[in-house]
Amino acid sequence: LLLFRLNGRQRFGINVFKVREVLQCPPLTVMPKLNSCIRGVAHIRGQTISVIDLSMAMGKRPIQDISKCFIIISEYNRSVQGFLVHSVERIINMNWESILPPPKGAGRINYMTAVTEVDGELVEILDVERILNEISPVSTEVSTELVEASVERNPHGRPVLVADDSSVARKQVQRALEAIGVQCVLAKDGREALNMLLEMAKQGPILDQIALVISDIEMPEMDGYTFTAEIRNNPNLKDLHVILHTSLSGVFNQAMVQKVGANNFIAKFQPDELAKAVQGAL
Repeated sequence: LLLFRLNGRQRFGINVFKVREVLQCPPLTVMPKLNSCIRGVAHIRGQTISVIDLSMAMGKRPIQDISKCFIIISEYNRSVQGFLVHSVERIINMNWESILPPPKGAGRINYMTAVTEVDGELVEILDVERILNEISPVSTEVSTELVEASVERNPHGRPVLVADDSSVARKQVQRALEAIGVQCVLAKDGREALNMLLEMAKQGPILDQIALVISDIEMPEMDGYTFTAEIRNNPNLKDLHVILHTSLSGVFNQAMVQKVGANNFIAKFQPDELAKAVQGAL
């Protein structure tokens, strides 16, 4: 995790695999008609990058004196953006078991996917997918050809299990799959999804109950790699088709995808690509 602060003492974290680099905030060009959370665009290494004030995006006051602040250049869901933060602290290594779901009383509209403890203080791990989706919503529309093709390929009514810690991401997947006639069972992390599968396996063959599994990779308590490995190591679950669906991108994933035995790996979020992968698996 890369730890950083916004306006106050609260620390926040972001997965370092999503981070390209951290820079002192360069001069920003203010563009008309941008979302108010975008403080401007920066020209970095030949690329024009939108710079999002993370504090404003979470409904808090804007970060002051941006010349003394930093931007975290990150790659999410196939796009590159800069996050304006007050200060960047350090990188720490954590086990997924130490990353916990947000507290139950945090309310529905919060911007955390998880929390952890560092030096006796609570660190909030941000739901960046929710923040980005509020600034520029992702289309969940599946193309007409795929919808029409799905009518001929009836998926026998078995639902797909979707595991993702971001409520926004779960809804995006659900909308795309329901468009092709596939129902979803939703879980908020790998541990919950695994428990659901184990309960189902007690009722009878798992493939009679679940068509396939779509799992995010980064999730509190149990990440997608561990979840996939648990499926493959369980004789009652090992034949399930597993698609890993993540906002991470890069070569290190492919090796892990093969190592844990996932059938497919898709970067978020392209509804047609996901729908095609699900239809192919069905």
